[in-house]
Amino acid sequence: MKLIASLTSPFARKVRIVLLEKRIDCPLSIDIPWNADSTVAQFNPLGKVPALVFDDGHTLFDSRVIVEYLDNISPVTQLIPKDTRQAMAVKRWEALADGICEAAAHIVLERRRPETQRSDAWIERQQDKIHRGLAALANDLGERSWCNGESYSLADIAVGCCLGYLDFRFEQIDWRASYPNLARLAGKLATRPSFAETVPVA
Repeated sequence: MKLIASLTSPFARKVRIVLLEKRIDCPLSIDIPWNADSTVAQFNPLGKVPALVFDDGHTLFDSRVIVEYLDNISPVTQLIPKDTRQAMAVKRWEALADGICEAAAHIVLERRRPETQRSDAWIERQQDKIHRGLAALANDLGERSWCNGESYSLADIAVGCCLGYLDFRFEQIDWRASYPNLARLAGKLATRPSFAETVPVA
């Protein structure tokens, strides 16, 4: 199998980190969905990355589906708890982190439109989602060591990718000053090889 991804997508980064944590060897094929020569739509009809392509041509998308599949095929470093209630808690963290990333990506795309076609109201709506989402992440984390309690999980990966994407695209959002507990988590995650190897690059 191979992973179709871009190096700037926080969703693709999440999958890449899971692959590294699970020690699953999977070649990376870089494809930018917005490029004219992109072939992403051949693997995901929605034209989004990441997409996981199997040797028989079948594909999986989106990132939440892919990471759950990867967690189930390897016993190394269980990232989604087997207990249903705990698993739903981890997936809730993932949904919130992904939602912040989606709002941030909407802003990036809106700002690429000609100035006369941009909607300030739309951008402000997405910014509100980001700020509310960050406040919720910080509130839910509290003083815990990891998002889901005392053990590292997919929740931490999703939140780490979210915070990394904000650093990459929105330096003006000083979330570290507002939420020192998120800053502590991000610092801890940055020391993991899987995070260090997947830092977004333009």
